[in-house]
Amino acid sequence: MPIRTNRDRLVAISVMGEVCAPIMRTSYRVGHDGVARVGPATGGIVYNVRVGDPVYGWAGDHVEPGVSVKDKDEKVNMALNTLACVGNRAMVVGSDRAKGLTGIVTGKHGGIEHVILDFPPEDLEKLVIGDKIMVRAFGQGLEIEGFPSVKVMNLDPDLLERMGLAVETGPQGKRLSVPVAAEVPAVLMGSGLGASTAHSGDYDITTQEPAALAEHGLDKLRFGDIVAIRDASAFFGWRYRRGAVIIGVVVHSDSMIAGHGPGVTTLLTANDGEIAPRLDPRANLALLLGLREAVAPSGRE
Repeated sequence: MPIRTNRDRLVAISVMGEVCAPIMRTSYRVGHDGVARVGPATGGIVYNVRVGDPVYGWAGDHVEPGVSVKDKDEKVNMALNTLACVGNRAMVVGSDRAKGLTGIVTGKHGGIEHVILDFPPEDLEKLVIGDKIMVRAFGQGLEIEGFPSVKVMNLDPDLLERMGLAVETGPQGKRLSVPVAAEVPAVLMGSGLGASTAHSGDYDITTQEPAALAEHGLDKLRFGDIVAIRDASAFFGWRYRRGAVIIGVVVHSDSMIAGHGPGVTTLLTANDGEIAPRLDPRANLALLLGLREAVAPSGRE
């Protein structure tokens, strides 16, 4: 059964920010183990970390792959972070050197309020901090016909069509079967819990218990992995709810800070079993959007 949506009634609108510089409040970050570490974190142009790479092992914290974008005006930045959707196309507009280069939105990072973009590696060298980038925001308000209890957010309709969703019919009625690279139990979720909205930002997988990560196949997560969070709802911000499911995408790297880890931007959520995740190691943005021909092995390969 084909998936039908209301994409013909969505509004496409421009939002814009600029390539933002990394910032540091202190020169180091103290981890859950009490160790102070110095290294890159959020913001800037990251040249050697990209969607499809592992989220673990980098000498950094909350690293955002590719290009981080923000606007200095708080209200303008709120529109950018709310309306931009994963899979949206973006273009450099404020640079003689890089004007016309195109990228794609791969995630949104809360707290710092960044939109994260992927550009081809050869184009990263042409970008500079301060370059203005316009995003063709399209996707907020997306609905899947026949599934009024499934909430969609932060998701470009073209990406939805590429994700391989299928309709299953069983004793409990219709469900959306969604390919995911991994499943995360709610007990491992941390930063982001209790936020008032999931239409921007992200929800962190805590990674301070290595045995639990290996048990659930999360020890080889990749940037861009589509994942399911079990027993969690994102209808009005992130919270625990037994039987609920969140489908999201991994957007930033691991962290040693207590309660933090790889961040997940929400794409779909349902409270009462309307979403049925199914494991597929190829459920990664780099492959779904044709950004790379191959990615790192997942925990399910």
